[in-house]
This record gives sequence, C-alpha cells and structure tokens, in this order.
Amino acid sequence: MEYKYHCYIPAERGRNALPFNPCSLLDFSLLRLDAGQSTTFASGDREILAVILGGTATFTVGAARFAEVGGRPNVFGGKPHSVYIPAGAEVTVEADSAVEIALPSAPSDLATDPYVIEPAKVASGRWGAANFGRTYHQILTEISQPGLPARRLIVGETYTPSGNWSTYPPHRHKHDNLPAEAAHEEMYYFRVNPSDGFGICRMYTDEGYEENFTARDHGMQMMPEGYHTVVSAPGYTTYYLWVLAGTQRTQGALEDVNLSWVGRTVPMLRDLGH
Repeated sequence: MEYKYHCYIPAERGRNALPFNPCSLLDFSLLRLDAGQSTTFASGDREILAVILGGTATFTVGAARFAEVGGRPNVFGGKPHSVYIPAGAEVTVEADSAVEIALPSAPSDLATDPYVIEPAKVASGRWGAANFGRTYHQILTEISQPGLPARRLIVGETYTPSGNWSTYPPHRHKHDNLPAEAAHEEMYYFRVNPSDGFGICRMYTDEGYEENFTARDHGMQMMPEGYHTVVSAPGYTTYYLWVLAGTQRTQGALEDVNLSWVGRTVPMLRDLGH
C-alpha cells in the first residue's frame, strides 16, 4: 500500500524539506546547524514560526536582531524559545551552539514585526486523564497567546507518557462549523525518548481511508483531512510538535462520535486520581 499522509523528514545539516507534502497551506522544514554555521533565506509570502528544538541561535529578521535565542538541550528539556518570522522578511540564522530548529509555515498577508516568544509566554498543562493523559505546551495560539499576532499558524507541543494515548478521543478539523469544529490542516513532527523507541499514529477518514504510522524520531504525520490519535510504546515518551493552519485561527475539533463518550469520563477519572 502506498501511504500518502506520512513520511520521515531528513535530518542532515542545513535546511531539510519534506520529501512530499499533501497539504495546501502548511509546510515544514527542519534546520540543523553546527556551532558557528549560518544560513540565510527569505520567508516570501509565508509566515514562519522558528521553534528551537534544542540549542541556541541568533536571528536577524529584516532590521531586527534577536541574539542567543534558545537554551533547552532538546525537546524533552523544558519549554521552547521561538521566533515569529512574518511574510516578506529576509532571515539569517547563526548557530551559537549546535542547534535544531523546526520551521513550520503557512501563507500570510499579515504585516507585522518579527518577535520572540520566550518560555514564560508558553502555556502548559495536562489534557485527558488516566492512560490517555498527556502534557502540552501552547506556543502560539489564539487562546493562550492572544496578544501575539499571526495570520494562520497555531503551534504547540505534546508529550505522551509511556503506554499512554494522546489526541484521544480522536478528532478531526474538517469543516468551519464553529464553535464545534474549525477547518484546519495539521502536521505532527515526532521525537522519542529514549531515541530508539517509537509510538503509533493512526489517521482515518469518514470515507474509510486509514493509515497507521510508526512514529520514530523525525517522523511526520501530515493531515489535510481525517481523525487522528497517537499512542506511546511502553517505556518511551513521544513528543510531537503540532501545527495547524486554516482560514482563521479559532480552534475547534470534532471528536469521532463513536469514541467521544471516552472524553466525557475525564472528570470522573481525574476525581478518582485524587
């Protein structure tokens, strides 16, 4: 079977592009630089959120310079630093240490200045309960960061513990029918701790199409459609950077009606946990 919605992104030095992309709005690349290396690129007609996965870099975005952005050693080492890069910008990234940077992007006509999102501005918490509990970082959302301008991008991180499920019950972002559902494409970029481990990501549609993807380091699940959910193998924690883009930035998701009853048990399970 030829799968059409997942892949592994190269992780070589330099800027690594997706080998293919079924999404019409979202795109993603992975930038890896050794200490002292630099790269220059233009954002064109797209907004970019540069999320520091690990290490430190200095960004020059147009006339603005942001020195030594970053600090966590890897995605499992705390909240991220990020740099919002607007459309129409010339960008130079200089690695102060070995650095890995995720570069999700989407089309934008928003005229705004670049800015840094410090860890203090990243909201965190826990979703779900019991064996479908997981923790999150909200980096750039209209809910937790309403003062940070963006045209389309919604970005965060999720950590799914050993043996747990995430994005459960499975949900989709198919139609603009707010507040119940918002039409968004979505991508997941995976890392695993320890790095030899894995998770499983399931994506399926109302029409019966299904993919089950082994989520290892640098795996990408690309979802222009479909319900989705993730589980971590026992003994391993999976991380995924989640990125959404649509016509607007109001979040809304419709749970699979056959499984939505599980979500209604969360309050009871949390009470039992106390």
